Amino acid sequence: MALFVLLARPLAFGLQALLLNNAILPNFGMLVRWRSHGHVLRQSVGWFENDFAGRISNRMMQAPSSAGDAVYHTFDALAYAISYIVGAGVLLWAADARLLIPLALWLVPYGALVVWTVRRMGPASKAASEARSALNGRVVDAYTNIHSVKMFAQGDRELLLGRDAMERTRVSFQREMRIFTVMDLVLTLLNGVLIVGVTGWAIWLWTAGAASVGVVAAASALVLRLSNMSGWIMMSVSQFFEALGVIGEGMESIAQPITLLDASSAKPLRVTEGRIEFQDLTHHYGKGSGGLHRLQLTVEPRQKVGLVGRSGAGKSTLVKLLLRFYDAEGGRILIDGQDVRDVTQDSLRAAIGMVSQDSSLLHRSVRENILYGRPDASEAEMIAAARQAEAHDFILGLADSDGNQGYDARVGERGVKLSGGQRQRIALARVILKDAPILVLDEATSALDSEVEAAIQSTLATMMEGKTVIAIAHRLSTIARMDRIVVLDEGRIVEDGSHDELLDRGGIYARLWSRQSGGFLAPDLDLAPEAAE
Repeated sequence: MALFVLLARPLAFGLQALLLNNAILPNFGMLVRWRSHGHVLRQSVGWFENDFAGRISNRMMQAPSSAGDAVYHTFDALAYAISYIVGAGVLLWAADARLLIPLALWLVPYGALVVWTVRRMGPASKAASEARSALNGRVVDAYTNIHSVKMFAQGDRELLLGRDAMERTRVSFQREMRIFTVMDLVLTLLNGVLIVGVTGWAIWLWTAGAASVGVVAAASALVLRLSNMSGWIMMSVSQFFEALGVIGEGMESIAQPITLLDASSAKPLRVTEGRIEFQDLTHHYGKGSGGLHRLQLTVEPRQKVGLVGRSGAGKSTLVKLLLRFYDAEGGRILIDGQDVRDVTQDSLRAAIGMVSQDSSLLHRSVRENILYGRPDASEAEMIAAARQAEAHDFILGLADSDGNQGYDARVGERGVKLSGGQRQRIALARVILKDAPILVLDEATSALDSEVEAAIQSTLATMMEGKTVIAIAHRLSTIARMDRIVVLDEGRIVEDGSHDELLDRGGIYARLWSRQSGGFLAPDLDLAPEAAE
């Protein structure tokens, strides 16, 4: 007995603690979180556009932690509960088999209470988790767009929206707590019945001369311990199914099948010339209209093509399909004869450099943001790219709140600490460093002032040399020197030619050019007559 107490018991508990606290709890949840993060990163752009980033991240953080809790309660609480109840039963049977009668009678309503709690705890926990995720999404959305909140003086409105989300979270959590309250009350009553039943039964047997005082003492001690343990067991079972509810809510989002997958036979894209063919391309985003409709366009190797059209004409859709952010609903896109659906997505996007008008940056250092274009580039190559983008001088003057300066300074979430022009120049430096054979410019100089734009025009010209270029612009002066200009309207090509050719035709492009206001497309321009032609 002494050997068991001094050696075996500490060894068993030590191994259990080592397994749970140092192996399972720190590692299991993090492993699930890492795999979940990898799965979410593989989702399509469209998948992210349909949900709050805050809600996705909250689910990605909550579900793995709950998975670790579920494993913990399975190994620790449930296993210990079963062994203790069985052990108590064996000891009572050894003392006097008749003492098992009240224990057996108690187990029936106790089991019913467990079933009642479990059936309600899972759905209640799932609802509470959904409310927490929605609240997190709402709050993160407000913080991420704090400039809009401040600019439109909508702080009170966001506070009310946050209050509504918090109230839904409070109500769902309160429902969950009501289940625990009912469970505690009923369990307290059942435990009282158990103590009175077993102890009273043991005393009655003793008074009848059928049991010794030792049996009464042993039975009383066991049942008191069992009543205390039953509450812990019930709570552990409830927490186990509560964790399952959180996991279920999270998995509905972060475990959704990936809809945009590489083909099983996909190979890396090989760009030999840079010819891009859009063949009978149709995409309406699942709707009956909008996007592109049976578009035919071939961009020859190293040709510079400008895309012109009002907002909603299909320019950005064309670029998104080229990058395979979506799969086209009809037709196909070929790069040097290779269907973009038959090559790996990573190799496709590695072959395309893009600068957009919304040049979001990561909340990291300037160096990390520029090197995102080519992580293995040297320091000298990175600085050369920044110089070409007219960014080096202002970067040297940057400093953040942590004392980092120059290329080590952090730019803030989405680059909010920088001006629009500074963000766009860093984005240009990133693409210059990437040096991809295909270049997409989506309003690449829209945030630059005229002086800076003029300074980097030669850089852009150098950057475009030897590359196939597709440039989107509302400021027509930025694409007038392109080899070819394509005018889109309502998802169709309505004009195609050089700047001079289109002006000579006197059609839509000529009207756009003559009716520009400050170099931008006039918003009230009616293209319908020419589009019909």
